[in-house]
Parts: sequence; structure tokens; C-alpha cells
Amino acid sequence: MPSPPPGVAHKIARPNILSLKPYRCARDDYDSGILLDANENALGPAATPPGDDDNHLDLERYPCPYQEKLKLLYCAYRNVGGTSGLVPENVFAGVGSDEAIDLLMRIFCVPGASEGRGDSILCTPPTYGMYGVCAVTNDVGVLKVPLTASFELETARVVAAEAAAGGRCKLIFVCSPGNPTCRAVPLSEVEKLSDAVGDRCLIVVDEAYVDFCVDERGSATGLVGRRPNVVVLQTLSKAFGLAGIRCGFAVGAPDVIRLMNNVKAPYNVNKLTSEVACRALSPQGTAALKDKVAELIRQRAVVAEQLGALDFVAEVKPSDSNFLLFRVQRNALEMYKLMADRGVVTRYRGTEMHCAECIRVTIGTQEENTAFLLELQKAWNDVSSS
Repeated sequence: MPSPPPGVAHKIARPNILSLKPYRCARDDYDSGILLDANENALGPAATPPGDDDNHLDLERYPCPYQEKLKLLYCAYRNVGGTSGLVPENVFAGVGSDEAIDLLMRIFCVPGASEGRGDSILCTPPTYGMYGVCAVTNDVGVLKVPLTASFELETARVVAAEAAAGGRCKLIFVCSPGNPTCRAVPLSEVEKLSDAVGDRCLIVVDEAYVDFCVDERGSATGLVGRRPNVVVLQTLSKAFGLAGIRCGFAVGAPDVIRLMNNVKAPYNVNKLTSEVACRALSPQGTAALKDKVAELIRQRAVVAEQLGALDFVAEVKPSDSNFLLFRVQRNALEMYKLMADRGVVTRYRGTEMHCAECIRVTIGTQEENTAFLLELQKAWNDVSSS
């Protein structure tokens, strides 16, 4: 694969990453024939997964290092009905979205926060906690520009904070739809950020829940072809219902993706994950996805309405995701614990910015949602009478 022309990535990546000679996998050059090049066990695996008695996956062999079939299917799915124009060179496949988050920091951010130097990322709390965890792990600073109390992005403040960092802010994370906020960020705001920061940093739009967002905001993957400083993260863990296989994607300009492939572990996506992911992205799989997303959105509306009818629920936040964030009048932590002890596990979010007395609940099956609402009422009755 020829190297893409220099772009934003080559202006802000760490010099040691740009000069890195990537590890070459055994299958980079030849992947068929009598394969005696990779020190594999040619006698076959000690065990095969259920339904694979004939070992059609050839598990004794390493997987394709760049997941070409998977990327083609992913591009075909994301390009349907839109103007994304994605090609495999725009796509990195990895272990959930978390691998991509970590790689982006390792590639673009010079460490040194613990010594008062180095680069930073910028995030907008309340937001996904792994941005901060990865930053600390990589000794990278964290700038924070909070969302408004109604969970809106204050684009002008984000731009001002990035500019004040004097070129040391390399990644701006925009979680859309947000976690725990439930809300999508309008693409117009992403475009404003992209225009304002230019080639000084990357805008990383984390779209783990984008398939539940049914209005005009849509996905930022359509921006990638014309905005080389935009990177979009997506996953099969949420709407596709495949959290157990840990498969995610980063979509960006070819020079960004090339650097991610240079730095990643040689065979980061295993064959079992790839096989299930390819099935999910097939026409049959995406048809099932559409039906299940529609049902979850329907259930979301039902649960939101029933929550809103409870006198002790002070607020139910609007949602573009497969979960709801709601505020109770008091004792949210105690209610959360009571429900969990009785077998209905939600997530207490009261320690997050703008989330006092808030609980986050994932939309489950109709039966699970009914059980949750019953236990929520019981928990309120218990804490109110004590």
C-alpha cells in the first residue's frame, strides 16, 4: 500500500512516530501456499469454537493483519444512502473504540504531563471516562471545557481553550451521542471546530451510539473526505449487540489511518472477532440491526414516558442513544444501591458534572424495562419512608 500524501497528521504527529519503521507481519507479503514462515502450529488448534468442528477459520494461522474483508463490508454499510465515500484506506479496525483512543494519544501527544510539559487532549465533561484514563496512562495532560447544563457543546470556549494551549492540544474529543448525556452534537458544531483549529489538532468524534440517533444530525463519517482533521470512532458493541467480540473502528484521512496501522499490534483483531463482525455487517446482519434498533428506540420512548409520569422523577433527559439519564428528587445513590441489591443494576451518575441525583439506565427488553420501573418505585418508597 503506497503512503498517502502528507496531511494534518504529518504536521502534528510525534517525530518518532513519523520516523517509525513499522513491524512487518509474516502475512504482509504472502498469505497462501505452504505457509512455513510464521512459526505457527501446522498440525492445527487444540480446540475450535462451537460450530467450527472442521476449523474453517484455520485458527492455527494468524489473521489478516489489516482486516481487508471486514473494512470493505464496513465501508459498504456506512456508505449506503449517504455521501461518506469511505474506502478501506479510511478505516482502522481495532479492539473496540478504546484501542483507537489509546493509539491516537500515543501517536499525536508528546508525554510529560507529570513533569508539567508535553501535550494535552481536550474533552467536554460530563463525558466518557476512558479519555481521561488513557491520557493519564500515556502521561498526557487533560484540558476540560464543560458542556452547558443542558449538555450543549460550547464551541467558542473549546476553540479558545485549544488556542490558549499554544499548539500543545493535539486531540479534541467530542462524544456524540454523549455518555452519560445521551445527546448528539450537531454536525454543524463539529464543522465549526474543524474550521477553527485547522491543522493544529484533530477533532475526534466518538460515535459509539450513533446508530440510535435517528434525526438529521447523523454521522460525522460524511465529513472525513473533506475535513482531514476529523477522525470518527465507532463500535459494534452497542447497536450491533456485539460487546463481547470487542470490535471497533476509526475513520479518518488516509495519513491518520496509516500511522495507526504502523503503531498497532501486528494482529490486533483476531479471526473469531473478524468472522462475527463480517456476519454482522452483511446485508442479513444489517437488516437485523435495523429491526432491533427500531424496537429499542420504541422501548426508549415508553420508558421515558413512564419515568416522566413518576412524581419523584424531577427530569428525564432527551436521548439519542440506547439509554436514558434521569434525575430524582433526592437519594439517587441510595436508590441505585437498593435496586442493584435486588437484581436490577443501573448506573449512578450523580458525581458527574451537571448530573446531581442522576441515574443512567440502559434500555433493555420489555420485561427488563418493566422490572426496572417496578424496582425504581420500590426503591423510592423505601428511601422516602426511612
